[in-house]
Amino acid sequence: MPTHDTTRLIAFADTLADAARDAILPYFRAKHSITNKLDDGRFDPVTDADQAAERAMLALIEREFPDHGVLGEEYGERASKSGYQWILDPIDGTRAFISGLPTWGVLIGLYYEDRPLIGVMDQPFTQERYRGWMDGANATTRGGTQAIKTRACVSLKDATFSTTSPDLFEGYEARAWANVQREAKLVRYGLDCYAYSMIAAGHVDGVLESNLKPFDIAALIPIITGAGGGVCAWDGGDASQGGRVLAYGDARARDAALNLLQ
Repeated sequence: MPTHDTTRLIAFADTLADAARDAILPYFRAKHSITNKLDDGRFDPVTDADQAAERAMLALIEREFPDHGVLGEEYGERASKSGYQWILDPIDGTRAFISGLPTWGVLIGLYYEDRPLIGVMDQPFTQERYRGWMDGANATTRGGTQAIKTRACVSLKDATFSTTSPDLFEGYEARAWANVQREAKLVRYGLDCYAYSMIAAGHVDGVLESNLKPFDIAALIPIITGAGGGVCAWDGGDASQGGRVLAYGDARARDAALNLLQ
């Protein structure tokens, strides 16, 4: 892998997060429009805030790094001319956002040749920011003044696990989640990207999800990995493109969970 200007790229990711924060906050717990992306009876909302935040970030990337690619949840993909690709989810947890709950976040990931490099999760309302990078494996809170670290977890009987909703699992997935839920000490629901950040900060031990898109996980892999944990697929393989994902703080909890997922 080539040498990356990590300092500059992290600083720019912070600039993107600042711009998204400014675009989103006027809409939170305030009047905004909600559109359902689906027409099959299910509900997949997008708001003015999602769109405004992604537009603000796209404009900055075009100005500062015009040869970088982009994959955004709201405005799709632009091919990279340099190997770098920004992967943006302007509001991960839109359902929480429209409900006035502060468990959503802005996700900003940077891949180089399809591999995770840098990640930022920003929660504008609570003013929390989690940052991580694979080059040197570090994770910090905003400004880099406080390093974060996953906590030890010897077994699932000591573990706190999370998933967005058990209703999203069907068939084999539902049975696999039931196995993990039965073994874990504590389970929490509905936290979206916030639960992953709590793994990195040492408060949660694992997250189990399925049917994720790249923009749901790209930013979170460097944060958790930089803090000493990891993210893998349910078969133990690569999770950088989404799908069935297991995030963990301790490899022992990972191994125990993987045994229950097979």
